[in-house]
Amino acid sequence: MTGRIGTRGSRLALWQANHVRQLLEDRFGWKMEIVVVKTSGDQFPEAAVGNLGTKGVFIKELEEALLDGRADIAVHSMKDVPTELDSRFSFPAVLRREDPRDCLVSRSGARLDELPSGARVGTSSVRRQAQLRHYRPDLTLVPLRGNVDTRLAKLEGGDFDAIVVAKAGLDRLDFSSRITEAIDPAILLPAVAQGAIGLETRAGDPAFCKTVSALTDIDTRSAVNAERALLAELEGGCQVPVGALARWEESRFVMDACVASPDGKEYVRLSAEAGEEEMKDKRTPLTLGRELAGRLLDSGAARILRIVGRDR
Repeated sequence: MTGRIGTRGSRLALWQANHVRQLLEDRFGWKMEIVVVKTSGDQFPEAAVGNLGTKGVFIKELEEALLDGRADIAVHSMKDVPTELDSRFSFPAVLRREDPRDCLVSRSGARLDELPSGARVGTSSVRRQAQLRHYRPDLTLVPLRGNVDTRLAKLEGGDFDAIVVAKAGLDRLDFSSRITEAIDPAILLPAVAQGAIGLETRAGDPAFCKTVSALTDIDTRSAVNAERALLAELEGGCQVPVGALARWEESRFVMDACVASPDGKEYVRLSAEAGEEEMKDKRTPLTLGRELAGRLLDSGAARILRIVGRDR
């Protein structure tokens, strides 16, 4: 079979698209063409995502390419995918998740605990800012957008003492040697679905849906479903200070999540878990995420979300 893979044009997005193309060729003998689509999020690389005025700023134009036939499969970082999905599309596959943690890259080689008071740390993620302010209120958090190469260049140029980025992106682009520290999730919980790649198709395209679904990693899908269910229940998005991480720990499926105020002063963090037998029920990841969200709301997260404009 032949077809077209739609992707954003950044080096990381192209790596992901080529990784998918290689998987499809190796597993099924498909010959796929890469089609680059510029999204709303790419058109304004220095603007804060929350100021772009629409949900799904990194996937909207890719979905349009699916609808008009320019692409048959769209490749996304699952953390960019809104929790409310359009019924015209399907996500038949979520690939095996890479390391979901955030990491610190510092110019001096100092780890997070070693950065001096007042050190300038670059990140535009309100989730990262809120948790870092909770843990190290003495740091100076400075907005930073752009692709991985741009962020590293700004660090090298002296704009920052350190930056915080997703570890998976650096690993995929062979920048692992630049990582000063993979930050413990006990300090900084990652974004929902961080490190996971999702494949989107037209809902009415069974040939692609059925075959692509064979690429799904079941454990990753369970974790991503649980995290996205939590985020949906909180009515959050990528610009809301919510962190979550679901994973297997031996025979238990464990999930941690937090909600923090932008200044880091208000912080709620809770955990949930389910046994191996429970996890055989496909509803369990969704239920676990929703129930944990409810507990967070009851424990103070509702107030925090009101602070950032979410009326709960």
